[in-house]
Amino acid sequence: MKDIQYVDRSTQQVCTEEVYGRWALSLLYGRSFAARLFAFVFLPIFSRVPVISRFYGYLQTRQRSRKKIVPFIQEYKINTAEFADPVESFHSFNDFFIRKLKPEKRPIDLGSAVAPADGRYLVVPRIGLPDAFYVKGQRFDLLSFLQDSRLAQQYCDGSMVIARLNPTDYHRFHFPVTGLLKTFRKIPGPLFSVNPWALAKRFSILWENKRALSLIQSEMFGDVLMAEIGATCVGSIHQTHSPNARVGKGEEKGYFSFGGSSVILLFEQNRIVFEDDLIRHSSRHLETKCLMGQPLGRSRE
Repeated sequence: MKDIQYVDRSTQQVCTEEVYGRWALSLLYGRSFAARLFAFVFLPIFSRVPVISRFYGYLQTRQRSRKKIVPFIQEYKINTAEFADPVESFHSFNDFFIRKLKPEKRPIDLGSAVAPADGRYLVVPRIGLPDAFYVKGQRFDLLSFLQDSRLAQQYCDGSMVIARLNPTDYHRFHFPVTGLLKTFRKIPGPLFSVNPWALAKRFSILWENKRALSLIQSEMFGDVLMAEIGATCVGSIHQTHSPNARVGKGEEKGYFSFGGSSVILLFEQNRIVFEDDLIRHSSRHLETKCLMGQPLGRSRE
């Protein structure tokens, strides 16, 4: 499989991603004959039978899974100084996975909409433009994603942010803007991987997978739609905020249980001007690794 590359925002250097579960992903999404045959037989089972992901997620909540924590931290060089709680306080691998961070380690940019999670980001300044593709030849299907024709019309010429979290990331997600949290809706679906290897092969994963949609009414950025997307081995998408409440930029909205996952933001037309580095890298189909609270873009108003 081709290496996954991204730009580290802190250094602006191109890096190669260390892929957790590389062997399994190669089997399910590889291009060799053996991989295609394996995927034909097993991919529908892994992705469309939710009990499999739930069971794997359940195993990560068991106390015996605790022994994986330290080797995982060492292998992926995770900075424990950021943790709000000491490593020895985690009773299971999932406790570590849904860890909280010290607030000062993720400062919130005051003058912009901010990254809602630690992850690898792509931005689309205008969804409706002919070249608004994530992978050449694969256009994002907004209507299928939202399953609401009115909302699809509202955002069809707007802007989009795709944030991909992998298992090594901090897995809590936060509000990108200040405003009033309104509607909340769950859309059922399968649990395909959101790894770039999987998306390159089947971009429709983003509008097929299980997801949760929320609308934030913001004075500066208009109606911002935020969607959390489940993926293989994600046991649950947990919401820690309820609708019809005032929310602050950077406040926790929820968290993912074990597994890779994604967050998508939709902005209405002419509401946001993305940061130059995000536009530059996204135009080359290169993700940018950002931390929660870093700037995504400023309001046009």
